[in-house]
This record gives sequence, C-alpha cells and structure tokens, in this order.
Amino acid sequence: MANRIEEVLDRIPSPCYVCEEALLEKNLQLLHYVQQKSGAKIILALKGFAMWSTFDLVRRYLKGATASGLWEAKLAFEELGGEVHTYSPAFKTDEFELIAKMSDHIVFNSIHQLKQFKQIAKEHNCSIGLRVNPEYSAAPVDLYNPCGTYSRLGVVRSEFEWDEAIEGLHFHALCEESAESLAGVLKAFEEKFGEFIPRCTWVNFGGGHHITKEGYDIELLIELIKNFKKRYDVEVYLEPGEAVGWQTGVLVATVVDIVHNGMDIAILDTSAETHMPDILAMPYRPEVRGAAEPGKKPYTYRLGGNSCLAGDIIGDYSFDEPLKRGQKLIFEDMIHYTFVKNTTFNGIRLPSLAILRKNGELEIVKKFDYCDYKHRLS
Repeated sequence: MANRIEEVLDRIPSPCYVCEEALLEKNLQLLHYVQQKSGAKIILALKGFAMWSTFDLVRRYLKGATASGLWEAKLAFEELGGEVHTYSPAFKTDEFELIAKMSDHIVFNSIHQLKQFKQIAKEHNCSIGLRVNPEYSAAPVDLYNPCGTYSRLGVVRSEFEWDEAIEGLHFHALCEESAESLAGVLKAFEEKFGEFIPRCTWVNFGGGHHITKEGYDIELLIELIKNFKKRYDVEVYLEPGEAVGWQTGVLVATVVDIVHNGMDIAILDTSAETHMPDILAMPYRPEVRGAAEPGKKPYTYRLGGNSCLAGDIIGDYSFDEPLKRGQKLIFEDMIHYTFVKNTTFNGIRLPSLAILRKNGELEIVKKFDYCDYKHRLS
C-alpha cells in the first residue's frame, strides 16, 4: 500500500494533497465496526475532514456529520446527507433559522443562547442539546484543550441550569486521545451532570477519539459505550474528524531551491504557515517518506516553506542522497486538519486535491488558481 503513491508520483501536481481511497475506507470500516458492536452512532466532524469528493464512500459507513456553523451545516446537508448536528460557540441571529432548517440536532454553548433560539429550533423539529464542560481533559496542549482554565466552550456545572427543551447533553474534552482518557472524562461528566442524564434521550461524547490509531483499545471503547447506554438508556454519539482522515494520504511537494546558511536549506513549494499550520501551532514535526532525524542519514537539510514568514520552517531531516532541485517529497499523514485550515497568506498557491482510487486511478478533484486568491480579497 505504501508504494501506491510512488507509482503515480510523476502525475501528481505539486503541491497536492492525495487521499488514498483504500486507506480511508479501512478507517471507515473500523468506525462502522464500533457502531455495530457498541450501538453508538458515529458522525463525521467536518472541521477535521471535509473532502466532500469522498462523501459517497463516507455515507456508506457513518451516520452523518457534525458542523460548527452555517457553511459546514450546508456542506453536510448538500453533500453527505444523513444526520446533521450543528454546534457553535455562538450562533448569529441572521443565520440561525437557516441552520435550523438543515440540522437534525442543534447544540447550544450557553443557557442564554438556548433560551434565545430554542423556539426556532423546535419549529424546525431540531433535537435541542447543550454543551457542558466536565472540567476534565487529557488534551496534550492548551491550544487544543476545550476544558482548560477559562474555557469558553461548554457550560460548567456551577453555571448549569436545566431547561425542559433540552433533549441531549454534549461534551468534548479530548484531542488525539485514548479510550482510557475517555473513561476519565466520563467519570467527571457523570459526577457533575449525572443527575440530568436520565432526562435526556441522547448524549454526544464529542470528538478527539483516536480510534483508528494503531494501539487504540477498541474493545474498551465499545464497553464504555455499552455500559453507559445500559446505565442511562440513551442514544450515544461520537463525532471524530481526525480518526476518519488519520493516515489516509499525503502532501506531495517539490524542492524549488537549495540555499546554505550554516546548514543546507531546501525551499519547497509548500508552506508550514499556509498548508500545514499545526506544525507551528502544536508544534509537531511531520514525517517525510524516506527521511530520518537530522544526522541519522548522510545528508541533513532544513525544509522551509515558500512564504516570507521567517518562521515558515517545516523541520530538519536527513536523507540517504543529496536533495535535488525539482525533486518531489512526500509528507505523510496530511489529510486531516490540513486543507480545511489552509490560507492564501502571501498569495501562496493552495495545494491541489486528489484521490487515489482503489483501482489505482489518480483523480485530480480540485486545482486552485489566482481567482481563488483574488476573490477572497477586495
């Protein structure tokens, strides 16, 4: 499977994200297994993976999508189908009715907004939920910790009040975390909000479940869900994004130039700042196919982006052979939380989007041009 990209590398435009259909389906099949064994419903978090060209495949396995506002809800409604769940830290009055028309579940972030909009939601037969903050999290960094100090996300127990319009509770406290971490979150959630769960018809466990990562305890997750459903007789939802797109594809880029300033620096036609923002935000170091840690192999390079931001640095890597101008590099695991976050800062070209089909066909589904840059400006 790992060699399929190399087989079509010369036909891949640069830069370009390539989703491997077979790998995506493997993840979806595992998520479907969790649904079958646990009785939970799993929906796709569009904030992590929104390549709607693959939705014909996604809808075979998942129950719908979760959106974070009007445009994601519209994308889910138009392109995926199934259930549409919409949550926003704050809904805008001029958008809410359209959101309600397209949504099956509406999750509010505050008691105030619930009271403000619940009548409109009821008129459109939306199931109404409230996001709560269990004040417990195993998120690795503060940037991705929705339950951190002074978090704006979810109602803490001291501010919580029951409203008869509520049909479900939602929490989201994980980021790339294990089933063991979920067990800890559930304990905190039940301690703080357990008295209200029997009044609900559903509970949403949010996202951040790293279900498709090697070593994740699938059977523990299934048991946690089954036991929770048995205790409270409610529908359980999970809404992973990263777990859907995890290890399903790559970003292909090209070495444009090589300069020297104390070390060899390869300047690529991609960018950490605009194409791989979590490199700078987390931070983290993506894997490059065939490369190793600096100094491990004979030739070490710093890989830099092509924006004028001084810190647009992807990382330091070593290679068996010297890099050459015009050579293509393959960045691993670049399908989740990448193109959904891309910007056109500095006028940098957005990477193309492609799908490597199961039959070996390479389909370029989107190429971006100057108009994509110009038309978001004025």
